[in-house]
Amino acid sequence: MTSTSYLYFMKVLHLDTNHPLLIEQFEQMGFQNDEDYSSSKKEIENKIDAYDGFIIRSRFAIDKTFLDKATNLKFIGRVGAGLENIDVGYAKKKGIFLAAAPEGNRNAVGEHTLGMLLSLFNKLNKATREVRNGKWDREGNRGIELDGKTVGIIGYGNMGKAFAKKLKGFDVEIICYDIKGGVGDENARQVGILELQQKTDVLSLHVPQTPETIGMIHSDFVEAFQKPFWLLNTARGKCVITEDLVAHLKTGKILGAGLDVLEQEKSSFENMFDTNDMPESFKYLTQAKNVLFSPHVAGWTQESKEKLAQTIVDKIKAEFC
Repeated sequence: MTSTSYLYFMKVLHLDTNHPLLIEQFEQMGFQNDEDYSSSKKEIENKIDAYDGFIIRSRFAIDKTFLDKATNLKFIGRVGAGLENIDVGYAKKKGIFLAAAPEGNRNAVGEHTLGMLLSLFNKLNKATREVRNGKWDREGNRGIELDGKTVGIIGYGNMGKAFAKKLKGFDVEIICYDIKGGVGDENARQVGILELQQKTDVLSLHVPQTPETIGMIHSDFVEAFQKPFWLLNTARGKCVITEDLVAHLKTGKILGAGLDVLEQEKSSFENMFDTNDMPESFKYLTQAKNVLFSPHVAGWTQESKEKLAQTIVDKIKAEFC
């Protein structure tokens, strides 16, 4: 741990706007805070050696080249759930403390995922469009109920557990699959992949983006499910192969999808449409009545903005005070 007196020499660069408590509480800890929300990555690289830490969301990737320029770096705070935009292995090799904040937006993700599921089951996006256009079709918007279904959760960490907790008010069976053993709890029973594929009516993804999870939802995986199912992805877009998702939406093996994230997203998440060359599979999704979108905001609430920032402050304070 670092002594409090040393903290007065800690210089922190903020690369994305966040809740003001980050800067306010860092100042109370004796940090010098600088803000730069517009310079290019190259420009930041040219001055990052002057800083002991920096705070980022998803503005650009923190790679080996960047980390080699940060010769005095002691910590990186990533105001979000994961560290996929950071070369974690190389940062740890250099002794850099990494702080993410999955605890900060897990409740928001749980609520958002449940909201998408209920909206899909009750065709709320379709019904809204039709009523606004003067169409009053009650039979065509007859929904289905969640009670009696089996919800399968892949990835039972902060986000998966939060979603399972939200489901406890329903008469559902909740099962979870995770590469780590012993993660099941009173809200979800941990199962093997074969039982997950045998029983699931609703599949919800809550995994980080890793080499193992990229492209994990593909045709062979989907075809192994014994029943048609609904797919929810509030995790990372690259976990689902879009072309395979579309193929199974067309056959009915996937009954519908709630997508907060998309395979075509850029690393910054905000620049989804910075190309005129969108694939046909994505165009199909935008026209499908059984597909619901949100713009990577499952963990993006007024409350989570504060919680995320506070979590980062608390972790850095615990490490260096």
